[in-house]
Amino acid sequence: MENSEKLTNSKEVIAYIAERFPKCFTIEGEAKPLKIGIFQDLAERLSDDPKVSKTQLRTALRQYTSSWRYLHGVKAGVSRVDLDGNECDVLEQEHVDHALKALEESKAKVRTRRKEQAIAKAAKEGDAKKTRAKTAKPKNIKPKTAKVNKKPVETTPVLKADEVIVGKNVQVNMGSGNMPATIVEINKDDVRVRLNNGLVMAVKAEHLRS
Repeated sequence: MENSEKLTNSKEVIAYIAERFPKCFTIEGEAKPLKIGIFQDLAERLSDDPKVSKTQLRTALRQYTSSWRYLHGVKAGVSRVDLDGNECDVLEQEHVDHALKALEESKAKVRTRRKEQAIAKAAKEGDAKKTRAKTAKPKNIKPKTAKVNKKPVETTPVLKADEVIVGKNVQVNMGSGNMPATIVEINKDDVRVRLNNGLVMAVKAEHLRS
């Protein structure tokens, strides 16, 4: 049994009449100019068809004949066709001019709409960037500081007076630590020592450790 469910939109109606009358209507490529009064013929042929109403046919025909591919097909010297694809009268120049004008106006509207959409999109993206910039929280970047492992100062006993003799290996207190050295000379006020690196220096006896 054939499906008699009613069509719901012009796109479905156009596809349906193109299926019923393929020599007249097409859903792809350049369309053929239609016979004047084609609506009456179409309404009569489909009067008992539960799928479409006259109102749907009229709306679908209006959409079909205003499409770019139909307007492209309205050219000088081309003949109109009826529902069965038979050629009728040749297109008049005024109809050709009207189709050309309608095509240019339709394309101009599309260009304008696309331009407006592009401007609106750019403005929306600009507003979004500003909003993100305002709401973005600055990152608190703390500078990394190198950890210095301080060695504890060695607390060795102070060298006794009778231990201050030439040739004795001692530790020289440098404030931040002790350095190994050897006593090389003893004076009245200070003691001269030679560090392991060969440096000779004079220090107070109180800075010497055992």
